[in-house]
Amino acid sequence: MKLTVRYFASIREALGASEVIDVAEGSSVGAVRDALIARGGAHASALARGKTLRSALNQVLCDEPAIVGDGAELAFFPPVTGG
Repeated sequence: MKLTVRYFASIREALGASEVIDVAEGSSVGAVRDALIARGGAHASALARGKTLRSALNQVLCDEPAIVGDGAELAFFPPVTGG
């Protein structure tokens, strides 16, 4: 399955705006994150498990157990605070 992964804020600075990747059918958001981390380098640093990140699937906030579908858009971004 094809999945568009978009990055925002500091993650975008490290990895670029987006990329299209192949994922196995039935993959979860967490599994996609782990696969990207496994690439090493900038992906491992930007998406590391020790970092708190938010995710959105098709522009709706989601948790890591959410299942991605073919042609979906998955976004990763740091938590946002206001003041």
